[in-house]
Amino acid sequence: MGLLAGAFFAPAPALAHASLTTSDPGNGVVVPDAPDRVTLTFTESVQVLSGRTQVLAPDGSAAHQGDPIADGATITISLRPGGGRGTYLVSYRVLSADSHPISGSITYSVGETSGTPTAASDDVDPALRILIPVVKYLGYLGLVLVIGPVLLLTLLWPHRLGRRGPGRLVWSGLGLVGVSTLLALWLQVPYAFGTALFDVRLGDLRDVLGSTFGAVMLVRLGVLCACAFLLRPLLRGSGGDSRTDLALLGVLGLAAAATWPLTGHPTASPVAGVSVVVDTIHLGAASVWVGGLVVLAGFLLPRATPGELGAILPIWSRWAAAAVSALIVAGVIQALIEVPSLGALVGSTYGRVLLVKLGLVALVLIVASFSRRMVERRAAETEPRGLRRIVVVEIAVTAVVIAVTSALVQIPPPRTSLAAEAGPANTTVTKTVSNATTTLRVDVLPAAVGNNSIHLYAYTPVNQPLTVVEWRGTVELGSAGIEPIEIPLLRITDFHAIGDVALPVAGEWTVKVTVRVSDIDQSTLTTTVQVS
Repeated sequence: MGLLAGAFFAPAPALAHASLTTSDPGNGVVVPDAPDRVTLTFTESVQVLSGRTQVLAPDGSAAHQGDPIADGATITISLRPGGGRGTYLVSYRVLSADSHPISGSITYSVGETSGTPTAASDDVDPALRILIPVVKYLGYLGLVLVIGPVLLLTLLWPHRLGRRGPGRLVWSGLGLVGVSTLLALWLQVPYAFGTALFDVRLGDLRDVLGSTFGAVMLVRLGVLCACAFLLRPLLRGSGGDSRTDLALLGVLGLAAAATWPLTGHPTASPVAGVSVVVDTIHLGAASVWVGGLVVLAGFLLPRATPGELGAILPIWSRWAAAAVSALIVAGVIQALIEVPSLGALVGSTYGRVLLVKLGLVALVLIVASFSRRMVERRAAETEPRGLRRIVVVEIAVTAVVIAVTSALVQIPPPRTSLAAEAGPANTTVTKTVSNATTTLRVDVLPAAVGNNSIHLYAYTPVNQPLTVVEWRGTVELGSAGIEPIEIPLLRITDFHAIGDVALPVAGEWTVKVTVRVSDIDQSTLTTTVQVS
C-alpha cells in the first residue's frame, strides 16, 4: 500500500504524462536578432489552454501576441515585433493527449543575457492528487455495478425472483458513473489550469468542455441517459424490453466503457487505436466478471433454489472464465505497450504499481479457482454459503485491484519518459575565458557531433561590451589528430559574432579565438568544449 500512497501524494510534476522535447529558440541560447515566433515541440499532441502559454520580455511585459496555435505536438507562439535585448521567459501549460496538464518554462536571450523575468506559479492543488483518483475509483465502481448486473438480469435471472435488489444496484451504478463524470469535469478545471480547487471560472470551464476530455465526458453523460431510459423495463421486469433494446444496450455499454481509455494513457500510445480497443475490452471484461460476482453473492446465492443454481452456475462459470481470459490477454497487451522493457517494469513507479496489481489479480484468480471447482463438483447447489464466502473474498480483492488501477492511471507510463529521452536534446555549452584586457564568452550548440553554431561575446574586465574590429577562430581535436579547423565568423554587433562549424567526432575540442579591437591591439583566448 506504500506504493499507492506514493502514487496519490506524488509531487505535481509527476502527474504530467508528456514532456517538452525541443524548442526554437532553444532553451538557454543567445540569438543575435529577436525571433518573430517561438515553437515548442512535445512528445505527444497537445491542446492549448487560454492564457496559460506566454512569452515575457526582460522587463516582465508580454512579448507574445494573439493566441498560441497547436498543431499536433507543436505549439507556435507569435511574438510582437521589435523585441528588445535581454533574456525572455517562455512559460507554458497545455493539455497532453491523455488529458493531463504539462507545465514548464524555458528561456532564451536576444543579443545578451539579462535578469530572467518571473511568471506566476500554477502548481496543482495538493487536494487534487487525492480527489482525482477517488473520483476515478467511483467511476470504475459504477461501471462494474452496471455492466455485470445488467448482463445477469438479462440472460440468467430466474423469472420467479424479483428484480428490486439488483435493480437498485444498477441504479446506484448509474448514479456513481454520473456523479463521478460531473466531478471529473469540475476537477479537470483546476487540474488543467493550475488553480485552487474551488477557483473554477466560467471561461476555464468552457475551455475544458471544449477539449477532448470535455467532449468525451459529455458523450459519457449522453450514453448514461440513454442507458437509463432503456434499462427501466428490464429492471422492473415488466417484459417491455425488446431484443432491439437489449442489443442497443450492449452497444451503449461498449461505448460507455470506451470513454475511459479515450481520456487516458491509450490515446497517447504509439498505437492509439489498438490501445483504446484493448483497454475497452479490459475494462468491459472486468466489469462483467466483478459485477456478476456482486449479483451472485448478494442476490442469487442467498435466494435461488438448488435447481436454479444448478442451471445458472455452470453457465456463469464459463462466462467468468471467458471474461477473465479476455481481461488477462488485454492487460498483457496494454502492459507491453506502456512498459517496453523489464528494467522499466521494476525501475519505474508505474511498473512497480503494475506489479502490485498483477499480484492482486493472481491472488483473486487463485480464490476464483476454488469457486470454479465447487461449481464443477456441483457442490455449490447444496452449499451456497460456502461458495458465497469465496465470492465475497473475490469481490474484496478486486475492490483493491480497482483502487490500484485508479492510482495507476494517474502515473506516467515508462514509454512517456523514454519518448522524452529519445527526443532530440537542445543543449548549449557555455564557457567563459578571460585575460587582462578581454573576457570572452563562448556558446556552442548543440555541442554534439555534426553541425554546431558558435556564438562569441566580448566584454571588458568590468563586464561592459567590448567593440571588436575583427574576429578569427579555430577548433581542433588534437587527441584524434584533427588539425585546427577555421570557423567562418560573422560580426553581428560590436561585441557579438556567430559562426557554424562541423564537428565530426565526439571529444574535448579546443576553441581558439582571436579578437582584434584596434589596428595594433588584439588578444587570443583559448578554451575547451566537450562535444558528445
